[in-house]
Amino acid sequence: MKKVFIALSLCLLLTTAKAQEKIDRKALVTRHNVAITKIDTLNSLSVGNGTFAFTVDATGLQTFPDYYQAGVPLGTQSEWGWDAVPNTENYKFEETLVNFEQNGRQVSYGVQPKTPERAKNAVEYFRANAHRLQLGNLGFELYKKDGSSGQPSDIKNIKQTLNVWTGEIESSFTFEGTPVKVWTASHQEKDVIGVKVASDLMKKGQLKIRLRIPFPTMKWGDNGNLWKADFAYTSTLSNNGKNEAIVSHKMDSITYNIGLKWKGNAAIAQKEAHYYILTPSKNNQFEFSCEFAPAHKGKLSIPDVAAVQTSSVSGWEKFWKSGGAIDFSACTDARAFELERRVILSQYLTKLQCTGNEPPQETGLTYNSWYGKPHLEMHWWHGVHFPLWGRASLLEKSLPWYSKVYDNAKKIAERQGFEGIRWQKMTDPDGNEAPSSIGALLLWQQPHFITYAELMYREYKDKATLDLYKKRVFATADFMASFAYYDQAQKRYILGPGVIPAQERFKAVETFNPTYELAYWNWALNTALEWKKRLGEPEVAKWKDVVAQLSKLPVQDNVYLATESATDSYTNPEYKTDHPSVFGTYGMLPQTTLLDKNIMKNTFDLIWKTWSWEDTWGWDFPMTAMTAARLQMPDKAVDALFMKVQTNTYLANGHNYQEDRLPIYLPGNGGLLTAVAMMCAGWDGTTEKNPGFPKDGTWNVKWEGLEKMF
Repeated sequence: MKKVFIALSLCLLLTTAKAQEKIDRKALVTRHNVAITKIDTLNSLSVGNGTFAFTVDATGLQTFPDYYQAGVPLGTQSEWGWDAVPNTENYKFEETLVNFEQNGRQVSYGVQPKTPERAKNAVEYFRANAHRLQLGNLGFELYKKDGSSGQPSDIKNIKQTLNVWTGEIESSFTFEGTPVKVWTASHQEKDVIGVKVASDLMKKGQLKIRLRIPFPTMKWGDNGNLWKADFAYTSTLSNNGKNEAIVSHKMDSITYNIGLKWKGNAAIAQKEAHYYILTPSKNNQFEFSCEFAPAHKGKLSIPDVAAVQTSSVSGWEKFWKSGGAIDFSACTDARAFELERRVILSQYLTKLQCTGNEPPQETGLTYNSWYGKPHLEMHWWHGVHFPLWGRASLLEKSLPWYSKVYDNAKKIAERQGFEGIRWQKMTDPDGNEAPSSIGALLLWQQPHFITYAELMYREYKDKATLDLYKKRVFATADFMASFAYYDQAQKRYILGPGVIPAQERFKAVETFNPTYELAYWNWALNTALEWKKRLGEPEVAKWKDVVAQLSKLPVQDNVYLATESATDSYTNPEYKTDHPSVFGTYGMLPQTTLLDKNIMKNTFDLIWKTWSWEDTWGWDFPMTAMTAARLQMPDKAVDALFMKVQTNTYLANGHNYQEDRLPIYLPGNGGLLTAVAMMCAGWDGTTEKNPGFPKDGTWNVKWEGLEKMF
């Protein structure tokens, strides 16, 4: 009997030890290192630090920017790099305003009037200014033996690897039969890249380094390869000491410096305006670092390549060893390895592109979309996953920005006759509005700040956190309560008309009571009331009244409509496209007092079967998975993540591809991380292990360090 007891005890100890075994994070991450073996314009690779990114082609630098512009462009961007051209025509933002009838009064919105011509031009000026800059193109100048320039087709025998664990890219190729090896990485504290080159081509004078500064396009997109324009910008080359040079680039509202520091003998000279060539001495080894910095920061102190490498390796290892990890290696479902790859590379990309001091743009720090401007409704998708992965500080970095832009947000609310603050939609570093016929009337970014603040409180659970965020939380709630209109006849509060829901298919002038927004109003105002209680402050009667008398979620035929005003939500083909944002009601949000889970289940089944999934966006699939998981349909949760739809494509570099003009879409990556964290760790009230994964034995998912969602 004693032997049996000892054996059982030993078995229990071994089982417990195995259950508590730590995930081998380095093995987990590095098995998804990215390998590129050909010129592939959709699989550019990036290095960076969260506020700065540098994207390279198959040569390890930005050698072929014109060729790559049709794929993932070869961008160099930093969150400080913005410019605005002078407002020589003295346009006023008021010229973009149009009044909308909203519950018996006129409310002004900055939209996109087509007439008169001056108003149209004012719209374009304020949409395009300020615009994010492509700071510089750093690539190789390759010369064939006959003196002609090398082309992408001349690059052979490509072997390129991104070490995701250390943030280093190693590239090798041959050019006219001569091997070239390149190492590239980014400093984690400064906007600096380090480069090592090994090739006999330098001895032959066939390989040099090119620094070229493009002009801003002033258009919706900027791929960093506009070489000729009418702007009277200046670039000045000067020495900064031995083996160093500085190019100072003066624009309209910004002057910035590009500093080069190299090891060994080399000479730098200007080839054309804004175009410089660094020629290494006739050796077969060369290394240099390049720093980008605004001029007001003063004289550059450029780290050398060794310092860049140390910073990259240590910084990325620190990231990967922090927070959560999910290991799918024990799963037998054929999709598990691919899901793990997407999860690892999405962590790399969102850390690199979306962890600055401001909300990121949808294409991060690679190239401009929407003039480089962030969309505040998308900040949820860029950042909510960080706290769920035990990395709340990475979202927290961007929250002081909401204090910076608070006054501008307050002015919007005041102009429109509402209380509190109305958060911007399409904006810039200073919180200025950009005119938008959709964005100005969008509503679902309003409660987001309460989400972020609540996530921070869950992280720290202290009064200091409540005190830090309460002003913004309460002003957000004030606007929300003020925006809700009390219908005396029906004895209820309604949202709209004068609303464009998250599903951007409905006309603002006739739309009211979108389902997801109603639920978000309920949750956010209740959360704001809970903050009052935590602080021991009196509750706000108006908030409580709005919650108590807010319209019910609109139901027809036992399913939730997209909006109460759209009784044809599921019969009008147009209304079965874009985001199925009804899912946000019980996916992004927990169960509210407005929700009936049986009706939500019916709604899910209908949308799943009849939606035009080919006309959706990258974050729609993780949102669908989140709803399926909450509805206890784990099979559908996994299936949602693998829908065979173009906008659910994840490229070899990990980017979520949408279409030609949006080859990368970081809200999709962030959404994936949020969904998978919820599928593993669950949400408030869940007790089962991995509630979002099927229990058929094929999804033996191991994880550590994750936090529950609301």
